[in-house]
Amino acid sequence: MPRSVPKVASRNRRKKVLKLAKGYWGRRKNVLTVAKNAVDKALGYAYVGRKDKKSAYRQIWIARINAAVRPHGLTYSTFMHKLKTKNIDINRKVLADLAMNNPEAFEAIVKQVA
Repeated sequence: MPRSVPKVASRNRRKKVLKLAKGYWGRRKNVLTVAKNAVDKALGYAYVGRKDKKSAYRQIWIARINAAVRPHGLTYSTFMHKLKTKNIDINRKVLADLAMNNPEAFEAIVKQVA
């Protein structure tokens, strides 16, 4: 009976790591041990970045809403508080989009709140 050697599996593991390291500079792209460390670090950063992106977008929406309600004599926090008391359920993403692309509709919401 022939000897079984796990060549295919180990080659596939190496290829998978080196494929993820494509575009890296120096030994990080072609030496397995260095590439593995670089890829692990990059995947960790990518995971954190996906979480941070949500926070960054929320900050942008808040800034846009604040800039849109200031000419009406309101601040962001008072506007959001008045929305809640009037039971108007519109999320920040939609409000920011209305403020940017449809100022008339946003102004109608502000007048309804004030």
